[in-house]
Amino acid sequence: MIPEKLLEVLKHDGVVAIATQGTDGPHLVNTWNSYVRFTDDGRMLIPAGYMNQTEANIAADNKVVITCGSSKVAGNLGPGTGFLIKGTAEFISTGPDFESMKTKYPWARAALSVTITSATQTL
Repeated sequence: MIPEKLLEVLKHDGVVAIATQGTDGPHLVNTWNSYVRFTDDGRMLIPAGYMNQTEANIAADNKVVITCGSSKVAGNLGPGTGFLIKGTAEFISTGPDFESMKTKYPWARAALSVTITSATQTL
């Protein structure tokens, strides 16, 4: 289940950091909160323009760690909150999920689909 507070965070400006594990160690790539969408079955969809190293890493190890946040959403200790999301991922370049991303973001060459295993509020 996707926490309501996470959905609220993603409605505001902010950066999403996506971490994967590669042969050279951890790799990070960023996108924007506003680019993240959710499917009816609760997967995160993120348009991918480049993310070539991320895609190569996921082909070898599909685990991802994602952080996102917003200073505009009240947290546990005051203004601002964030989330640590763990899950498994795949890149998709065909089918309805990809087509919905491509329609909204014409520059997308693929969509990063993330099945969330945990979403923990960090602030």
